[in-house]
Amino acid sequence: MVTSDGFHPDFDEQTTKVARNRVHHVKASEITSDTAQSGGLQRFAALSDRSVGADKLWMGETHALPETVSSNHHHGESETAIYVRSGHPEFVFHDGVDEVRIATGPGDYVFIPPYLPHREENPDPDTQAEVVIARSTQEAVVINLPALYPLESG
Repeated sequence: MVTSDGFHPDFDEQTTKVARNRVHHVKASEITSDTAQSGGLQRFAALSDRSVGADKLWMGETHALPETVSSNHHHGESETAIYVRSGHPEFVFHDGVDEVRIATGPGDYVFIPPYLPHREENPDPDTQAEVVIARSTQEAVVINLPALYPLESG
């Protein structure tokens, strides 16, 4: 189940379903970038259907290089929980009047509701930002958008 580089799981279509009667351990060296991406960020999948047989969640991490701005995007019906591991990423969304910028730091948590258009930014000129992500849908849903727009209350 490991590719020739010895680090990344091989998730070809022939892989059999992962056993659901045991605890699964995914090492940091086993996460994979074979997941949905947005420009300006690199996402890595850790826990998913393909890696551990998860039905109801996806978990991984995102790295943003210094002075990086992601594409505008949303995550469909998925609720997204974010833990800031390092750096000072900023999360930007539109509240109906203006863009709102939330500055974060290590140890902070961020919640992004379903379908909310947003983007991540790392304005730091020297330090990469890393966040840990958990989503309520099984796969990492990413719908890239041309612009931010507000969601109607409801």
